[in-house]
Amino acid sequence: MRNHKLTEFDAVLAVARRGTFRAAALDVGMSTSALSNAIAKLEGQLGVRLFNRTTRSVSLTGAGQRFVDQVSPALMDIHSALDTVRSEQETPSGELRINTFATAGREILSPLILEYLRRFPNVRIDVVTEGNLVDVVADGFDFGIRSEALVPSDMIAIPLGPARRHAVVASPAYFENRDRPRVPTDLAAHACIRVRLPNGALFRWKFESEGQPVQVDVDGPITLDESSLARMAVREAVGIGYFMESDVLEDIEAGRLVRLLEEYTPALSPLCLYYPSRRNPPAAFKVFVDLARELARSSRQR
Repeated sequence: MRNHKLTEFDAVLAVARRGTFRAAALDVGMSTSALSNAIAKLEGQLGVRLFNRTTRSVSLTGAGQRFVDQVSPALMDIHSALDTVRSEQETPSGELRINTFATAGREILSPLILEYLRRFPNVRIDVVTEGNLVDVVADGFDFGIRSEALVPSDMIAIPLGPARRHAVVASPAYFENRDRPRVPTDLAAHACIRVRLPNGALFRWKFESEGQPVQVDVDGPITLDESSLARMAVREAVGIGYFMESDVLEDIEAGRLVRLLEEYTPALSPLCLYYPSRRNPPAAFKVFVDLARELARSSRQR
């Protein structure tokens, strides 16, 4: 008699979606070894190999691809049925998975995620921050948080706060023997902290002058790919940095950093929580949406 488990099917689909056992294990909340064992057990029961494995890559076999194509819709129906049952819970529980990027994660962690956990301690939240824009549905996330302009058109979106801005900053010590830049092109004469994007490209600093966008390729002694390291370099007077305002506001207010070119940094679109339309979502999902809407209302009243 066949005795297949739902977790085994979830494991197969996660590996097919993510392309590695390690990433798939994080998605389904299992250890890599447990996930590998679950798939090996299923393959043994089926008598067919679902994945080709090498030390460098994992790919579906022909049988594996057919299995995924046929099982995926049925598994979505099963999870939908489970969601329907969970929606009747009086106490929210379970896990929510959220995809965002690091700066946005820092902005919404306290007012949204930590506040949610204080109100609903039976829920666990898995936050994944990455620079690349992902398909939250295909990658198994409940929610995404991105700038409004990056939210897919088929998603429900909730603005989480007011417009945001970039800030150009430097340590007061940096200007002991230098003049401050007056316009963005003056940055060519200064040491700047360069930032590498997840795709390997160098970030171009974005400004606006007389209503027209201006981008500047800065130069400097160091290139980094992590915002907190760049802030350390700026505070140590290595050069001028370009950050989200929220990341450096405390340093500006405390006098550790001085703001530059403020009139050239226009408002940006607000952050949005977004998610696909779901019938009968679990209680944990519904109250998270409710809290996001509460946050959005409070931000509009400020």
